[in-house]
Amino acid sequence: MEAELRMIHKNDTWELVDRLANRKIIGVKCVFRTKHNADGSLNKHKARLVVKGYIQQHGIDFFETFAPVAKLDTIRLLFALAAQK
Repeated sequence: MEAELRMIHKNDTWELVDRLANRKIIGVKCVFRTKHNADGSLNKHKARLVVKGYIQQHGIDFFETFAPVAKLDTIRLLFALAAQK
Protein backbone atom coordinates (compact mmCIF):
# COMPACT_ATOMS: atom_id res chain seq x y z
CA MET A 1 0.00 0.00 0.00
CA GLU A 2 2.90 2.33 0.73
CA ALA A 3 4.22 1.83 -2.80
CA GLU A 4 0.79 2.70 -4.24
CA LEU A 5 0.59 5.90 -2.19
CA ARG A 6 4.13 6.86 -3.24
CA MET A 7 3.15 6.47 -6.91
CA ILE A 8 0.00 8.56 -6.41
CA HIS A 9 2.09 11.39 -4.95
CA LYS A 10 4.86 10.99 -7.54
CA ASN A 11 2.44 11.16 -10.51
CA ASP A 12 0.39 14.04 -9.02
CA THR A 13 -2.73 11.93 -9.54
CA TRP A 14 -4.87 13.94 -7.15
CA GLU A 15 -4.86 17.20 -5.27
CA LEU A 16 -6.18 17.90 -1.79
CA VAL A 17 -8.80 20.66 -1.74
CA ASP A 18 -10.98 22.23 0.94
CA ARG A 19 -14.40 20.67 1.41
CA LEU A 20 -17.32 22.69 0.12
CA ALA A 21 -20.18 22.98 2.59
CA ASN A 22 -22.83 21.79 0.12
CA ARG A 23 -20.91 18.76 -1.17
CA LYS A 24 -20.56 15.27 0.23
CA ILE A 25 -17.22 13.51 0.54
CA ILE A 26 -16.59 10.56 -1.74
CA GLY A 27 -14.65 7.88 0.10
CA VAL A 28 -11.89 5.59 -1.03
CA LYS A 29 -11.03 1.99 -0.28
CA CYS A 30 -8.00 -0.24 -0.71
CA VAL A 31 -8.23 -3.25 -3.01
CA PHE A 32 -5.63 -5.96 -2.46
CA ARG A 33 -4.79 -8.69 -4.94
CA THR A 34 -2.25 -11.48 -5.17
CA LYS A 35 -0.67 -12.06 -8.58
CA HIS A 36 0.55 -15.54 -9.50
CA ASN A 37 2.88 -16.87 -12.19
CA ALA A 38 1.69 -19.36 -14.80
CA ASP A 39 2.98 -22.24 -12.66
CA GLY A 40 0.93 -21.07 -9.65
CA SER A 41 3.82 -19.66 -7.65
CA LEU A 42 3.47 -16.25 -5.99
CA ASN A 43 4.57 -13.37 -8.19
CA LYS A 44 3.65 -10.30 -6.10
CA HIS A 45 1.06 -8.64 -3.94
CA LYS A 46 -0.71 -5.63 -5.45
CA ALA A 47 -2.65 -2.84 -3.78
CA ARG A 48 -4.85 -0.21 -5.39
CA LEU A 49 -6.52 2.83 -3.88
CA VAL A 50 -9.91 3.21 -5.57
CA VAL A 51 -12.67 5.77 -5.20
CA LYS A 52 -16.21 4.74 -4.34
CA GLY A 53 -17.62 6.32 -7.49
CA TYR A 54 -20.96 4.57 -7.17
CA ILE A 55 -21.93 7.21 -4.59
CA GLN A 56 -21.76 10.04 -7.14
CA GLN A 57 -24.80 11.35 -8.99
CA HIS A 58 -24.61 12.71 -12.53
CA GLY A 59 -25.28 16.43 -12.68
CA ILE A 60 -24.60 16.89 -8.96
CA ASP A 61 -21.16 15.42 -8.25
CA PHE A 62 -19.90 15.22 -11.83
CA PHE A 63 -20.96 16.42 -15.27
CA GLU A 64 -18.93 14.37 -17.69
CA THR A 65 -16.57 11.40 -17.74
CA PHE A 66 -13.57 10.92 -19.98
CA ALA A 67 -10.91 8.23 -19.77
CA PRO A 68 -8.61 8.08 -22.80
CA VAL A 69 -7.26 4.59 -22.23
CA ALA A 70 -6.44 2.13 -24.99
CA LYS A 71 -4.48 -1.09 -24.98
CA LEU A 72 -1.39 -1.25 -27.12
CA ASP A 73 -2.93 -4.14 -29.10
CA THR A 74 -5.90 -1.92 -30.01
CA ILE A 75 -3.63 0.86 -31.22
CA ARG A 76 -1.63 -1.61 -33.34
CA LEU A 77 -4.85 -2.93 -34.87
CA LEU A 78 -6.00 0.57 -35.78
CA PHE A 79 -2.66 1.38 -37.40
CA ALA A 80 -2.74 -1.91 -39.32
CA LEU A 81 -6.25 -1.18 -40.59
CA ALA A 82 -5.27 2.37 -41.55
CA ALA A 83 -2.20 1.11 -43.42
CA GLN A 84 -4.31 -1.50 -45.21
CA LYS A 85 -6.82 1.07 -46.43
